[in-house]
Amino acid sequence: MDPAHRVTLEAAAETIRHRTYWSPFPEHPRAYGGDGGAAFDALRDRRFELGQPGADGWTGGEISPYGFPLGIEYAHHDPDVLLPAMRAALPAWRAAGPLTRALTCVEILARINGRTAQFAHAVMHTTGQAYPMALQAGGSHAQDRALEALAYAYAEQTRVPGAATWEKPQGRRGTARLDLEFTPVPRGIALLIGCHTFPTWNGYPGLFASLATGNPVLVKPHPGAVLPLALTVRVARETLAEAGFDPNLVCLAPEYPGEGSARDLAVRPEVRIIDYTGSSAFGDWLETTARQAAVFTEKAGVNTVLIDSTAAYRGMLTNLAFSLTLYSGQMCTTPQNLLIPRDGIATDEGHKTHEQVVGDLAAAVTALLSDEKRAAGLLGALVDDRVADRLAAAAEAGDVLLASRALTHPEYPAATVRTPLIVAARDRAAALREWFGPISFVVPVDSAEDALTLLRRTIRDHGAMTVLGHTTSPEVEAGLVAACLDECAQLSLNLTGPVHVNQTAAFADLHGSGGNPAANAALVDGAYITPRFRTVEVRRGA
Repeated sequence: MDPAHRVTLEAAAETIRHRTYWSPFPEHPRAYGGDGGAAFDALRDRRFELGQPGADGWTGGEISPYGFPLGIEYAHHDPDVLLPAMRAALPAWRAAGPLTRALTCVEILARINGRTAQFAHAVMHTTGQAYPMALQAGGSHAQDRALEALAYAYAEQTRVPGAATWEKPQGRRGTARLDLEFTPVPRGIALLIGCHTFPTWNGYPGLFASLATGNPVLVKPHPGAVLPLALTVRVARETLAEAGFDPNLVCLAPEYPGEGSARDLAVRPEVRIIDYTGSSAFGDWLETTARQAAVFTEKAGVNTVLIDSTAAYRGMLTNLAFSLTLYSGQMCTTPQNLLIPRDGIATDEGHKTHEQVVGDLAAAVTALLSDEKRAAGLLGALVDDRVADRLAAAAEAGDVLLASRALTHPEYPAATVRTPLIVAARDRAAALREWFGPISFVVPVDSAEDALTLLRRTIRDHGAMTVLGHTTSPEVEAGLVAACLDECAQLSLNLTGPVHVNQTAAFADLHGSGGNPAANAALVDGAYITPRFRTVEVRRGA
């Protein structure tokens, strides 16, 4: 094992204690060369072999949101064969111990990082992310999140020492002695149910948290985004085999069209951990039905922005316009509801009416996307037709303040590209559900108190991955903080520069809180790790 991996693990463990910026994985495309496209093309129009047991057919059907079929087939597997093979791989992996497991996982990440350019094309052409975002969010930033999970897994497993000697004075009878041995014991097979839009960024924390704590991982990808996770599984299996472990510790489980295998796999008795990102309906079903497993979910939420006042009006508009635009709003952290006082707001440019704020925001979005080549690089492509249908429905839910426009992608004319839609909600009910995509609702409020009441109700009833506040008032800021502490939502305040509310950094920011309906776990904290293993003690008389 590369001795540098121990240095990387220790640096990651140190960083999570201080919550500062650090990353061993470059995020600039120049760091990864220019062969990613050719490596991606080499995968197309052929079968993707993994050599897993229990193969009983082939499946596929991924279509790039940029307008062409990938033509890749993946082996389908009989779970009655695959799951026992995975379970048989567990004892040796458990016996390896936390450090060996962690360092092996770091080696897996290092190999994935070396192929980041290929992974970026795989993410781009399954999710619709533009290439720069696919390379960062789907590549280096996803790897950061994985390493963060590894650091937490190692810290939690080693919090209790591996061995100790217990001595208790007994007076005249001498001293009672016991040799104590403590072993982190994995729960069993972990099922990772991948999402369509961020298969690696959302998938890697659970995958590596489970693997590092000793659990075999069955990766069930979204049928529209198999390739990024299939590549991940291939690298993991190769690394594990070279390290002397059974490669069946990590397996892929693609489904036949319409099979819905996640529902069946989730209730298998062998499955003891589930990680899921997707709709609230299925997430709620998992939480209530898969009782044999520790279930970690990220579901739908309604992210809210309260614009009360600002000391940097132009910066606020530019920052918010970018947040509404990035990846066509197809992020669980994208702002949706914009709470703006009916009487307007105080700014460094003087008082702005409600209408001025809305008009200036619409103008900022339009200016950001005025160059179609740059617009394509920010927007990417719509991941599926349901987003376009949602755009049409949202336009009927209120008065359109900024219409969504169709753009032609300069490289992929078959891609569906749409600019953000901003709608004045006719009533609050329409805005109180998630509209996934480039859709935002302006919700007039009578006062800061009215806004805070609505914010609390939104988080409590519908969940939120992010909350953003703009205010120069200490009282309003205190109200925002109190609301988010009470309702357990992550809050950003007065973002007017290069950091945006829909971007979170591994090792520093927590993604989700686990305390409101949008997600029952946070990426990444100790509570995300500890249910994945138990500590078993063996006592021996000394």
